[in-house]
Amino acid sequence: MATGLPSTLPGSTPTIRELLASGVPSFSFEFFPPKTPEAEEVLWRSIREIEQLRPTFVSITYGAGGTTRDGTIRVTERVAQDTSLTPLGHLTCVAHSRDELRSVIGAYAGSGVRNVLALRGDPPGGPSQPWVAHPEGMNHAVELVELVKTLGDFCVGVAAFPDKHPEAADLDADARVLAAKAAAGADYAITQMFFGADDYFRLVDRAAALGCDIPILPGVMPVTNIKQIERMAELTGMALPKPVTDRLQAVADDPAAVRAVGIEIATELCDRLLAGGAPGIHFITLNRSTATRQVFRNLRPSPLAPSVVAARQSG
Repeated sequence: MATGLPSTLPGSTPTIRELLASGVPSFSFEFFPPKTPEAEEVLWRSIREIEQLRPTFVSITYGAGGTTRDGTIRVTERVAQDTSLTPLGHLTCVAHSRDELRSVIGAYAGSGVRNVLALRGDPPGGPSQPWVAHPEGMNHAVELVELVKTLGDFCVGVAAFPDKHPEAADLDADARVLAAKAAAGADYAITQMFFGADDYFRLVDRAAALGCDIPILPGVMPVTNIKQIERMAELTGMALPKPVTDRLQAVADDPAAVRAVGIEIATELCDRLLAGGAPGIHFITLNRSTATRQVFRNLRPSPLAPSVVAARQSG
């Protein structure tokens, strides 16, 4: 198939697949494109702060309904060109034709971005609405994985759901979808945020039973705002365990204490995940890095930085 894209993308930045293969725990951070000049300043301040930690990679999300596509591409390109970080560009099927998706992939390729997270995305009308594909688009992330893999030497990540995707019939069906994405060429997965370590390990076991052995990075976000996390749980179907909500509600009248307890809960979760064999942690920052940087420091991942540097030099 003639694609017009290079089979080997420019630049020597290693792929996330290569970085994960080192066996060193991966630590990555997720941002979203800003909507205002003030938000842009906050984002780049956070990115520069994270850069000092030498993470494995950073990811830039799409907004709801694919509304921030141009911003996602712009920020991802700038990370690739103006920082020492390895960027992961998000890509969703929402409101996009196949030709538009090829154009986005081409824009990433032209900037030397080799890492893409292929997602179906939320329904255009919101998480509670039925999925409606673009008339010339796709219905499933597995189709997007297949498309990206035909267009060049990309490393492709996909989503996974410890608490079950809202549209999945059950947890086993969810695992079958993940296995299908791996069979289509996905190199690794990143989970939706969650609070139960056992839920993550059960997901890994279900996937492994289906022959899906790609690395599954757990997504973790320190809670700094109780109403915000309750809203996210409502929209995504994420479980909020009672022990977690009890600890947060006990200090609900003290924002500083909520923040401290949220960092403590996230640190405990990360400790359990890493001790149990998780390949790393993917931190969801909401563009403010202070809380996630504190959790990162609490984990004391001292072997990370030299190994990542070595992997980059050999990649």
